[in-house]
Amino acid sequence: MDLTQFLGGDAIVADLAVANKKALFQALGGIAERSMGLNAKEVVDRLAERERLGTTGFGGGVAIPHGRLAELDGIRAAFVRLERPIDYGAIDDLPIDLVFMLLSPADAGADHLKALAQVSRRLRDRAFVANLRGAVSPDALYALFASAETRDAA
Repeated sequence: MDLTQFLGGDAIVADLAVANKKALFQALGGIAERSMGLNAKEVVDRLAERERLGTTGFGGGVAIPHGRLAELDGIRAAFVRLERPIDYGAIDDLPIDLVFMLLSPADAGADHLKALAQVSRRLRDRAFVANLRGAVSPDALYALFASAETRDAA
């Protein structure tokens, strides 16, 4: 599964300044509203609803907040690198600085799980994560995701 099929360059932010998880979710809602035409409050509500089930911070400074929205017609994503790490309640209790938000239609089922698995695999690759932290712009971040998909397809 090619992550760039649902991660557009306009949904990537480098060096976002937020103080906590609530502010992060609000910023992600704003990104979804601007780049995907979604209702920001609905996105924030779905992310918070999922987070109440258990943390989406899976360690190593990375979080994959995700949710399902009835109005979506396909999987959408956003990627944010934070200016400074924040406490997120991750499973390793370390702050996070890399965030990949995944939004799926309410009936996505297996496609949602496949997308989550692909994102998780990519963000467990230490070299890839180091490159994300070192990228200088949103375009450079997008190019990393695109080149990783090209490499995997070869």
